[in-house]
Amino acid sequence: MTVFDMARSALHTDPYGTIAGLREQGALVRARYLEGSEIWLATRDAEVRAVLADPRFVVDPASVPGGRAADTRRDAMRAMGMDEELIPYLTEAILDHDPPDHSRLRKLVSRAFTVRRITEMRPRVEETCKRLLAALPDHAENGAVDLIEHFAYPMPITVICDLVGVPESERSLWLGWSHGLMSAEPVAMRAALREMVGHIREMINARRAAPAGRLLDALIEAREAGGDRLSETELITMVLSLVVAGHETTAHLIGNGTVALLTHPAQLAAVRADPGLLPDLVHEVQRWCGPLLYGRLRYAREDLELGGERVAAGDAVMALIVGANRDPARYPDPDRFDVLRPREPGRGEEHVGFGHGPHYCLGAALARQEAEAGFGALLASYPDLALAVPEQELEWLPRPGFRRLARLPVHLSAARLR
Repeated sequence: MTVFDMARSALHTDPYGTIAGLREQGALVRARYLEGSEIWLATRDAEVRAVLADPRFVVDPASVPGGRAADTRRDAMRAMGMDEELIPYLTEAILDHDPPDHSRLRKLVSRAFTVRRITEMRPRVEETCKRLLAALPDHAENGAVDLIEHFAYPMPITVICDLVGVPESERSLWLGWSHGLMSAEPVAMRAALREMVGHIREMINARRAAPAGRLLDALIEAREAGGDRLSETELITMVLSLVVAGHETTAHLIGNGTVALLTHPAQLAAVRADPGLLPDLVHEVQRWCGPLLYGRLRYAREDLELGGERVAAGDAVMALIVGANRDPARYPDPDRFDVLRPREPGRGEEHVGFGHGPHYCLGAALARQEAEAGFGALLASYPDLALAVPEQELEWLPRPGFRRLARLPVHLSAARLR
């Protein structure tokens, strides 16, 4: 059996074509992970959902009885040269825990993401969009503006930092650290993570002395109270995860979606004509070109059958999000970008761009709201918005697991198109 090499393939330069080829090979395909170990790739919708939701698959290798699962993610971090004392901050986040710890951590933070709380935040999200969009002409160079740097990134980081309680004066630091952490460059990752952890400790100490009524204060209280208390590492990791995950994926959801719209004139015209399509637009963007290519590794707790293959206890399995979201068995003409794509009433999200099962994204409702507000305000503010370079010249970053633009140069007015 040929083993697919994730590190030496076109997975990150041509994710859609590569994953389509894997899907044709089978529902489960053997692959070599980034650090060299062998894993399974789930390539189709049914198997991806099973890996994400079946309790026989766990995210923590220590949850597999008998120590039969290798700690593949930690091994990958070590192979990259990550300092041992920093690894827990990347491998012990809420997404790295199984019940009951996962349930405990999710309960502590989920109150910040209730429907009521998200709805109350909408005016602030819309005001932030308008302010950033009004300033775009000031950032033009040779008639073009980088929408990633000046809108897609600062909007969601403003929102999540407001929610968590990161002071406005420190948000530019977080942007720089986040870029370093997501760079996949070991030196930059180590430096960024070390500074982030130290900064969070400083914030915690400051907020103990002067609470400000934000999520961070509630987490500090949970750290120091009885009952479902947080450990020191859990508190730091929770803040780190919320801020980074709370803006990175949303920024590139907006960036990727803007490219999709500007390269599909009929779809752009449909949304301009009917702003009521904005929720459908966000769903289709997340399905067709969402920023997440694949999920975290899961480990089989026991021997089982999946996709016609025998998966042994301890085997690592990775769910290919793109494989599910473009599975022709699930979606008619799945490679077509179509904001008018029919969705079954009452089913909610049909894609798995925000995950599936117990680890479904806590901030999905907030991300959808930010994207709806961002796309709506962008299209209303700049009716002549257009790419400033040919689509084939856009630079996609080869980041493991992500579909992200380095920059998105656009023209804001029709005058620049002549």
